[in-house]
Amino acid sequence: MELLDKLKWRYAAKAMNGQEVPQEQIDQIIEAISLSPTSSGLQPFEVFVITNQEVKEKIRPVAWNQAMVTDCSHLFVFAAWDTYTEERINYMFDLTNEIRGFKNEGWENYRQQLLKFYPQRDAELNFQHAARQAYIAFTNAINAAAFLGLDATPMEGFEPEAVDEILGLKEKGLRSCVMLPVGYRDAENDWLVNLKKVRKPLTKLVNKVD
Repeated sequence: MELLDKLKWRYAAKAMNGQEVPQEQIDQIIEAISLSPTSSGLQPFEVFVITNQEVKEKIRPVAWNQAMVTDCSHLFVFAAWDTYTEERINYMFDLTNEIRGFKNEGWENYRQQLLKFYPQRDAELNFQHAARQAYIAFTNAINAAAFLGLDATPMEGFEPEAVDEILGLKEKGLRSCVMLPVGYRDAENDWLVNLKKVRKPLTKLVNKVD
């Protein structure tokens, strides 16, 4: 299966060569992110795709000085909603009705359930839920990059509040939760490139309930 071959090929590149990725391929990754499933279809996050080198240079010191931040072609920053609000929930339900061209009673009842539930919850709890939805899309981005033969390095090693300040996320009601440098591996300078991929045996990972 080609996808599995690509996933076996990929790894978390620790060195990238700065080569620019064609915009067509970046657009495909973005579309894969957009097509990702999320709870109630709310897509409670936004993605910042950074090519501005000055911005990447500002982020690198607050990302444990990891070279991929500045040496990648495109730096994806996934930022989840800081909380769920009536406005945000209604936007997605209204958009659904507009695109589908009709209103559904069951769907509208579900809207009211969410409106009674999410906005009243603790904001931190809502952010954590939204961040988990962002991670689903984040994984799709990694897989899409691998399918295209691109390197993508998952990164939680950064100071979220500092990145939020650099990108002005607080004013947008967003909080950064994970980053993904995308580019091409620098095989000559990456200590990890030739090491075997290590995963638990399936007997330690999968539990069958027949």
